Amino acid sequence: MDAMNPESGQPRDIRQRGWFMISGLAIGHSVFHWLIQSFAVVLPEVQRAFGLNAVGVGAVITVREVASAVVALPGGVVVDSLRRHWGLLLSGCIVGFSIGAFLIGLSPFYPLLLVGVAVVAISHSLWHLPASASLSYHFPRSRGMALSFHGVGGSVGDVLGPLATGALLLTLSWRGIISIYGAAPIFLALLALWSFKNIGRKSESSVEGETATDRAEVTKQLLRDRILWAITLVKGMRSMSLAALVTVLPLYLNNELGLEPFDRGFHIGLLIMVGIVAKPIAGYLSDRLGRKQVLTPGLIWSGAICILMIFNGEGLILTVFIALLGLFLYPDQPILTAAILDRVDQSVASTALGLSSFVTFLMSATSPLIAGGLYEFIGVDATLCYVAGLFFLAAAILAVLPLPRSDSQ
Repeated sequence: MDAMNPESGQPRDIRQRGWFMISGLAIGHSVFHWLIQSFAVVLPEVQRAFGLNAVGVGAVITVREVASAVVALPGGVVVDSLRRHWGLLLSGCIVGFSIGAFLIGLSPFYPLLLVGVAVVAISHSLWHLPASASLSYHFPRSRGMALSFHGVGGSVGDVLGPLATGALLLTLSWRGIISIYGAAPIFLALLALWSFKNIGRKSESSVEGETATDRAEVTKQLLRDRILWAITLVKGMRSMSLAALVTVLPLYLNNELGLEPFDRGFHIGLLIMVGIVAKPIAGYLSDRLGRKQVLTPGLIWSGAICILMIFNGEGLILTVFIALLGLFLYPDQPILTAAILDRVDQSVASTALGLSSFVTFLMSATSPLIAGGLYEFIGVDATLCYVAGLFFLAAAILAVLPLPRSDSQ
């Protein structure tokens, strides 16, 4: 699958060939998710270090979501106007990730920990804008699958990060582990400067024919798109479900089941592991069958598994249900992104993603606090009911949207 110049239809140099572009973006994506999911594994240690209750732990995740939201809205507009510098921006995001990781690992005080979490979140949020928009631009006929392979990179980090962190916790402190994770990506930032030099660039004729007035007009049109807002609502509820799960599941595995760090890391990694295979398959099917035709059954599936976990909350059966939940918990995100990009002009792709992400992150920012409160004062069953309800409601909204059966239509 070669990345094509939509104007000439010809493959470019190696840096814009399909395998190179997708692989490079996927590797960069994995760096962010490695730390994010590793931090989920060390949440019980963070809880003890700062004397937090479940709501305090939820506040850490809320800060992450709010920081992501604050930068997403203006970030989308800025990224669209700086298309020629996307490579530099992507490299800068990796540097920001390293700075945030160091702040987390070295934080002696809770507020500094929150600052580090916010810096990582901002870098991750900005990364998604040019990465997703460039894949959408270069792979218009296989958008869902290209975005899914980018998501696979994140899933690899999601799986390996918790496993590595769970093992390292046997010999290192959580602060030392996170600090190591901050140092490792510096080389990748330098490599990204070369690898992503021309990513997302249009032909000269296309650039000359596009004005700020044209972009402003197209932006007004997307703001009036009710279907786009509905997809964003579904995406927000899906993110609320995920934020609740990554807040409460590590606490439940540690506090209620008494699992060792490596076992916690294994179960959190297992939640994502299945998605590595399922993601590109789901993306391919969404390109051929339609976004709604794949997303709606998947959201119902996730809600049903959460309900079943209420009655099977420990032992081998819990491990099986965590794996089954992961079958669609992460593959749905790139398909939702593709559904948004299907409806917008490429000149405002990052603006649309920024707007959608802003709303999504604001919605998900409330969820860790809700989930933490439910877990602290009622129990894990109430949290799972809350998560399942979000999945079912998202599926119901999506089911009635008039989306085409396939992108080609």
